[in-house]
Amino acid sequence: MKNFALTLLLSLIGGMLFSLLRIPLPWLLGPMVAAFLATRFRGFSPRWPGSMRNTALLLVGYSIGLSFSSETLRDMGHQLPTMMLMTTLLLVASTAIGFVVSKLTGLPFPTVLMGTIPGGMNQMLILAEETKGIDITVVTFLQVSRLMIIIFCVPLLVFSPVFGGTESAVHRTAEADWGSLFPNIVWFAILCVTAAWLAKKIRFPSAYLLGPMIATAVAQGIGLDGPAMPAVILNAAQLMIGTYVGLLLRPEKLERKVRLVLLAILSGAVLLGFAFGLSAMLTALHPAVSPMTAFLSMSPGGMDQMGIISQEVHADIAIVTSYQVFRTWFIYFAIPPLIRLLFKQLERRAARSAAAEKN
Repeated sequence: MKNFALTLLLSLIGGMLFSLLRIPLPWLLGPMVAAFLATRFRGFSPRWPGSMRNTALLLVGYSIGLSFSSETLRDMGHQLPTMMLMTTLLLVASTAIGFVVSKLTGLPFPTVLMGTIPGGMNQMLILAEETKGIDITVVTFLQVSRLMIIIFCVPLLVFSPVFGGTESAVHRTAEADWGSLFPNIVWFAILCVTAAWLAKKIRFPSAYLLGPMIATAVAQGIGLDGPAMPAVILNAAQLMIGTYVGLLLRPEKLERKVRLVLLAILSGAVLLGFAFGLSAMLTALHPAVSPMTAFLSMSPGGMDQMGIISQEVHADIAIVTSYQVFRTWFIYFAIPPLIRLLFKQLERRAARSAAAEKN
């Protein structure tokens, strides 16, 4: 409890400091940086229960679900071919980046590939643990470092002149007061907790986020109005997620730290640049989608972080979430068997090469 309390205190200080400095998304980025720095303190072991992140995901999932309507669902249906195209191109780009990083670091390509595939960190870590010969430490570092780079850089780009966003132009979607929450929030709380539990039971990807999101969207569709969340609750959810992400990165466990860290930063920047190009293509294919919405849809981060950013800048959160969810599901269901097939081919090729050398 002592270490947890100290971790919470550091996260609160990080959030308040970033807020005073008027840095975008202060309650996500501030705690993330504070938690990462806390892991460098000798004699201090930061603690952040997984239940804190799960609670935050549930809150974010509910908030995202409020943005869905029958019209947005129709738009999603029209854009399914584009979702498939964009997801495929982004995965091809991440595979090419992984190949280059593998050559420059001397690390096995299968390990680097699992570390560079965007948007499916939990699934890639599980798959890495189940696959023989994979360095789980390297996979974790590459996945987390990419996520941290995306979380930090995307808000700065969104609020920059590139997209015409300024902090004064931010429109918060949650200006509700506490009194407006009741009594409907009680029924939605029961609904969201139950949906998260069921999604977890059936091994649904990102259960604590997608379960409440889908349940809330369905409830909205049948005429039940969910109350908007007060800003302080969304800030608390950002703090819980930011602290969790900040504690994941442990570069001291790596070999060849300097080279791998530099290449991880460079590969994250290249992938983000490629996502920027894809967002321009998406806007060209669907002119109704704004450049900001397209960029957040293509950003290779997590659904929860992109959902939070979408709320902050008043982007079309339903479109952003649709693209992020599609990529997550594609990675969850299609990528593992494809990776296993690729690894078998690589093993056979290595075996043939070894046999040829012996002969």
